[in-house]
Amino acid sequence: MSSTSELQKDWYVVHTYSGYENRVKLNLEQRRESMGMSDYIFQVIVPENETIKTGPNGELKKVVENDFPGYVLVEMIMTDESWFVVRNTPGVTGFLGSHGQGSKPNPVTKDEIDRIMHRMGLIERKVDDLDVKVGEVVSIIGGAMSGMEGKITAIDKGKQEVRVLVDMFGRETETEVPFNDIDKVY
Repeated sequence: MSSTSELQKDWYVVHTYSGYENRVKLNLEQRRESMGMSDYIFQVIVPENETIKTGPNGELKKVVENDFPGYVLVEMIMTDESWFVVRNTPGVTGFLGSHGQGSKPNPVTKDEIDRIMHRMGLIERKVDDLDVKVGEVVSIIGGAMSGMEGKITAIDKGKQEVRVLVDMFGRETETEVPFNDIDKVY
């Protein structure tokens, strides 16, 4: 194998059988250790988020939803050996962005992976990265209001939060939401 210092670590999307994402994550983590690939295969993530759903009796409950059913994110250095280990993990059906016949897949862009990691609460957003204005609609991706959308009524850069008008139980309610808990609706 080549020296890991001269190769680039990137994120890749691995396709799995739907419903087997967490099993594939566990299998990949175990194979990484048993096959001595911890210098080439790093994080394995199932993109999930907590949302609030209304139950059949009108009660609110938190549920964990898979953002991309049938897919797992793998941070790795792409070599023939690491590619083989991931591809041949039970439950893995292939890589997204691979064109078959042994071609290596394309990595996920840094912007895409940062958006997913932020949504999951794994990284913090810098204040400078927040590109929203009063009057724009945002999606709340963290906290008690996660899963709701609302219109920005005020931005407080000092407190690093926005005031958002959301519809709760048929009534417009204004709430304060930290910058890290919102995402722009495109």
